[in-house]
Amino acid sequence: MSAQDLPIELRRALAAVARTPRLLVASDYDGTMAPIVADPEKAYPRAESVRALRALASLASTTAAVISGRALKDLAALSRLPAEVQLVGSHGSEFDIGFVHAIDADAKKLLDEIVIELARIAADTVGASVEKKPASVALHVRNSSADDAEKALIAVRTESALWPGVQVTEGKFVVELAVIPTDKGQALDLIRHQDGATAAVFFGDDVTDEKAFSRLQGPDIGIKVGSGDSVAAYRVDSTEDVAAALAFLLDERRTWLSGADAPPIERLSMLASPRTVALVTPDATLTWLCHPEPDSAAVFAHLLGGTGAGHFSVGPRRTALPLSQKYLDGTMTVQTRWASLSVTDYLPHDVPAGRTDLTRIISGRADAIVSFAPRPEFGQGQVTLEVVDEGIRVTGTNEPYVLRSPGVQWNIATDGNQQTAHAIVEPSKGDVILELRCGTDDIGPSEVLEMDRRATSESYWSDWAKTLDLPKLKPDLMKRSALTLRGLVHADSGSIMAAATTSLPEEIGGVRNWDYRYCWLRDAALTATALVSVGSTAEAENYLDWVHRVLETLPGPERLHPLYTLHGTSLPPEAVIDSLPGYAGSRPVRVGNAANQQVQLDVFGPIVELIGHLADAREKAGVSIARVSSSLSDRDWELVCAMVEAVQRRWFEPDHGIWEIRDNPRHHVYSKVMGWVTVDRAVKLADRFGRKALPEWAELRDQIADEVREKGWKDDVQSYTAAYDGTDLDAATLHIGLSGLIDPSDPRFAATVTATEAELRSGSTVYRYHHDDGLPGIEGGFHLCAAWLVEAYLLIGQRLQAEALFDQLVAAAGPTGLLAEEYDPVAERSLGNHPQAYSHLGLLRCAQLLAEPAQLLA
Repeated sequence: MSAQDLPIELRRALAAVARTPRLLVASDYDGTMAPIVADPEKAYPRAESVRALRALASLASTTAAVISGRALKDLAALSRLPAEVQLVGSHGSEFDIGFVHAIDADAKKLLDEIVIELARIAADTVGASVEKKPASVALHVRNSSADDAEKALIAVRTESALWPGVQVTEGKFVVELAVIPTDKGQALDLIRHQDGATAAVFFGDDVTDEKAFSRLQGPDIGIKVGSGDSVAAYRVDSTEDVAAALAFLLDERRTWLSGADAPPIERLSMLASPRTVALVTPDATLTWLCHPEPDSAAVFAHLLGGTGAGHFSVGPRRTALPLSQKYLDGTMTVQTRWASLSVTDYLPHDVPAGRTDLTRIISGRADAIVSFAPRPEFGQGQVTLEVVDEGIRVTGTNEPYVLRSPGVQWNIATDGNQQTAHAIVEPSKGDVILELRCGTDDIGPSEVLEMDRRATSESYWSDWAKTLDLPKLKPDLMKRSALTLRGLVHADSGSIMAAATTSLPEEIGGVRNWDYRYCWLRDAALTATALVSVGSTAEAENYLDWVHRVLETLPGPERLHPLYTLHGTSLPPEAVIDSLPGYAGSRPVRVGNAANQQVQLDVFGPIVELIGHLADAREKAGVSIARVSSSLSDRDWELVCAMVEAVQRRWFEPDHGIWEIRDNPRHHVYSKVMGWVTVDRAVKLADRFGRKALPEWAELRDQIADEVREKGWKDDVQSYTAAYDGTDLDAATLHIGLSGLIDPSDPRFAATVTATEAELRSGSTVYRYHHDDGLPGIEGGFHLCAAWLVEAYLLIGQRLQAEALFDQLVAAAGPTGLLAEEYDPVAERSLGNHPQAYSHLGLLRCAQLLAEPAQLLA
């Protein structure tokens, strides 16, 4: 029996339930896991069913159980099921921890009386037998003649079954009398509650299983084996079918959890406006969009929860794979193309604050299918879709949403909980324009023609890109990296996002899933510095203004948090969205970031370095020699002084470091190096621009450097290490040479590069570290670390190695040129949040160094 022989409706239902966040798979035993046989003591389970159920139980976020009428001890001995599968006996009342309901002295006395009565009836019935269990007694008449069996059952029904305190359960050729309540449905609910299952599948063949079937609801699936009336929605013929269904469910669940059917992270393309971002899949499904801000709740969370979490999809009516997806050159407009059909997506810019718009243009000769399923609050909000003359109004939410789609005929479908709008459109009769507007109930035509709105959006990016001084190496990819970095800029506030998403995993199926939609002081400063390096300074100016506003809310600069919301406020507590299964089943899905409460003492250095680069850019832009001091504004110098003050007060403390390790603080070498950078760059800025540096600054700079040189080096591993207290390595420690704290010609720096390569490089990527960080699982290699190693190779004269690693970094970019946070060199797939600012600024830096190494390394 193969899965293809199962009813297609059942296969579809099993495929759907396999994608639930937490799955419970439960079954009766006799007649489902094992065939019905004349001798109950020889009812052995089908080997295929055992293998499938055991494998299901071993999967992440998946529970397997057998709920049988047999006594638990007998069920365990006969089924031979492994410990991974939870066994429940006595029709749901007997668990491995004992009975759900206590058996007191009166119940035990009643049980003895029942045994005597049923034994008497069995003695008068040829072929009948009595089975005594810890809390019940069963009379089996399967091997009796039809007449004798019926007489025996009537005798039980009219006598002992009516005794006070007796619970009666009838099945095929058996009646069971219990002295405590028995209910397979209650047992199923108990397991579901214990494991937090979001959906359950139950197989049963007997009337005793109807109590379990009756408890199923929503996405649950009940499967009746054999004939007879049942409330189960699906039916199969035999135990062979059960084995096939379990195997099919196993394959579907395993495939989903492994991420095989999730869109590869690197193939996701980002749309952007000055205010927000969105992601589309390679087949033009809007998979991620938050409102009203990029760090707000998602309206479409398909990326983390599948279709049930909200999506907006467009595709050909005839099933086909897309031929290509690309950005229109120099813009953040994405075009997805099939044969005779294309979808063009962009985020309009001419919208007021508090509003998020998306425009989708469907063109071509082929008919297209459109599905619109907004699910506010990460899929937790329930909405109603109302079809009106010019499109759809979304009601039932805190904010209004509309989809303007004049001429489109919508059909509203419901799954019993949520509504989805479907339409078939004919772009051959003219382009179909769909305008999603979040934060307004205005569904009327825009005052500006769509083509003009699109031109405004695209010129914002393309005009800017033309002003850039991009490296000559891989120019198209460098332009895309610059555009991506600018796309992560939140123009309203001046802040810069670390990445566009939350909870894309560092390990498929793992728990290292973090929310990066916020503004990290360090990441944003590095991003702004990268943009200054290609000739764009406005982002840096606005970001520094944002930092000033944050500082105004604090008693002192040393109290800066590592990160803030995009508008500069403290983050709410980190929370988990339990209703979302996560990307490829990677849970939990997190909102907020507990790193907000950490001590990270490296954040001050990148801000001072940014100010220095910005001053250089201002000077190059034409400030006269007489006015050179104006290249470093008073306000920026105040910020430099504040950063030095923060270092003075705290540099000697342990911290959580650049990687925000959720373990005890340590004296991280990188953090000390960045403290040194803060003071060193401040002293140099003062000398260059005639500013007053306090006398103790130079002393502090030398004190930090001396300590790092002494305590950071370990002879045992011939390398500078992650922290003072161990011999573990960290790629960030390369900054001891990249920053200039030690001269790159120092043999100890070359040795550190060699040790980092040996310990942390794996093929085309470089890991951050390999030591135990207090979290389970592993992670991928970090693109930024690979970029650091490229720079380190160049500093020690290993240009060929630098070029080779850069080429591998380039190869990791997706088809539209975007890079996620990390890379799995074995599976050859991207990991982590996407697109990641770190990755793109690292890529730009490498191209600049390799294009003009003599100048840039001087």
